[in-house]
Amino acid sequence: MSEALQKIKADLAGTRLYAGRERLQDYLSILLGTLLMALSANLAFTPAKMVPGGFTGLAIIIRYASAGLPWFPGGIPTWLSNAALNIPLILAAIRVRGWLFMRRTFAASVIFSLWLLVVPEYPLMGDDLFLTTIAGGAVMGAGLGFVFLGKATTGGTDTLGALLQRAFPYMSTATLMKLLDGAVILLSVWIFGVKISMYAIISVVLTSRVADSITIGFRNAYSALIISERHEELAGRIMRELVRGVTRLEGTGMYTGENRPVLLVAVSKKEAVLLRDLVAETDPGAFMILTDAHEVRGEGFLNYSHEEL
Repeated sequence: MSEALQKIKADLAGTRLYAGRERLQDYLSILLGTLLMALSANLAFTPAKMVPGGFTGLAIIIRYASAGLPWFPGGIPTWLSNAALNIPLILAAIRVRGWLFMRRTFAASVIFSLWLLVVPEYPLMGDDLFLTTIAGGAVMGAGLGFVFLGKATTGGTDTLGALLQRAFPYMSTATLMKLLDGAVILLSVWIFGVKISMYAIISVVLTSRVADSITIGFRNAYSALIISERHEELAGRIMRELVRGVTRLEGTGMYTGENRPVLLVAVSKKEAVLLRDLVAETDPGAFMILTDAHEVRGEGFLNYSHEEL
């Protein structure tokens, strides 16, 4: 066997090993994320009659609206409603989008329903609606974030929105999802009243922010674009005093047509204040844009790991 063929086989084996490890990490992330979501639903939202939007919220509404049925005196369990709503929807999505595209979402939906069955319902926060809102929203957001990291969703309004988008091509999937979630919240106002529903809206916003923080990354740095007549001196001071690299970009003022060097620099949170003062001291007339950088990797910031490459 030639060395070239051996190298190709070794590369293929390494690729398969990495793919297998990545797939395992994805499903572990889904497993953890759905558990956190079930804890949030059964220990916070369901006992408080608080609707977090989506099919989970709709399942909570069904739970209380169906109380007193002969087969379910306490109402249809949330796990059963969640499964009954999600599984047919995801099966329809599989026909449209394909199994490879939807398999993680199908798994996440089934696992989430099982966690809802296993985790007992208990008012962990008692009657404290504020604490329920904060704790429930944060834990639900963390769970969603981990599910997203596993390259999946738990079905619900995002899957329904994607299917409806084919019938309403002039509307984006994101817009349809917001309309569907809004409809669930409005239904909760009619079932549970305005006060609890207002708390639910706050929890939905918090859930979204926490999920974004986990999937995109907590802001650990700022990036700055600086236009200054004294750019050479300014770049030198940043490199010496802040010990940060500076990149010079070529820019052109569209009004004057003049070439203007633009300095690009990334700094930590505490260095952002020092940078602002340094720029003001060096050139009070400088123009600077300071923006959040959700994640900065490289020398002096987060390092890359082999698992991520």
